[in-house]
Amino acid sequence: MARRRFSGRPVNGILLLDKPTGATSNHALQEVKRLFNAAKAGHTGSLDPLACGMLPICFGEATKFSQFLLNSDKAYRVTAKLGVKTTTGDSEGEIREELPVDVSEQQLHDAVMSFLGESMQVPSMYSALKHKGQPLYKLARQGIEVEREARPIHLYNIEIEDFSADNFTLYVECSKGTYIRSLVEDIGEKLGCGAHVTYLYRDWVADFQPDAMVSLESLRDMKEQKQFEEMDALLLPIDAALCDLPEVTLIDAVAAYFLQGQAVSVPDAPSEGMVKVFNSDRVFLGVAELNAEMQLAPKRLVNL
Repeated sequence: MARRRFSGRPVNGILLLDKPTGATSNHALQEVKRLFNAAKAGHTGSLDPLACGMLPICFGEATKFSQFLLNSDKAYRVTAKLGVKTTTGDSEGEIREELPVDVSEQQLHDAVMSFLGESMQVPSMYSALKHKGQPLYKLARQGIEVEREARPIHLYNIEIEDFSADNFTLYVECSKGTYIRSLVEDIGEKLGCGAHVTYLYRDWVADFQPDAMVSLESLRDMKEQKQFEEMDALLLPIDAALCDLPEVTLIDAVAAYFLQGQAVSVPDAPSEGMVKVFNSDRVFLGVAELNAEMQLAPKRLVNL
């Protein structure tokens, strides 16, 4: 009889990984999962192999709330080269056109600032969006291009941090669904010379700050030194993914009904929207939404 394969230990929480350049998001996820010997893990928001920086990884029960991070605002630092268009919109693609560059700092400023605020953006064919179940980047690698609908995005802040001849660096704070490669390509088109990404770093996601990130190298060293408790201490609590939601505390009797999936009445609860729910011991129970009967109906429950 075959021996049952060990599937890992129950780990719950969120790790802010500083993903290195060159690794796919899934490769980084799988290594972190092995390092923690975790039974279940998933990342929130892919970063291209070219890109580095913050990649939140959800373990165990935290995966139930990963959508909140996917829908959150993000910030990036991006360096781009003018005058060269590539097949992928970044330096990993093949050059498809080269054009002369005669761009002043004022022209760059005007082009960049024209994207501040709300606009419509057509996602790149080399994005992870799916068409009939297939990621667009897989279709693109087969030479297949499909029509993509423009989607609304919002740039809350955009700053030119450096500009010299045919290179520039931007700092961008943006809404979910913003593709920085597409933004750079659009800026290049507006300047009439094209552009592509040469470096991309995700600075933060939601309310998570850069100084909370940990590198793969650090995790490998900790694992080698058997610093297992120190590794687990790096994990943020599950409810850290819900920083923008108001919270409600339930007394034990009401919490018991809530954990059984029943809607409950709570005095002074918000009049609409989603809330994160705790018991009287400050244990996170899940998220709920106000229903038509003005009760808090469970939407996602934690099973610890």
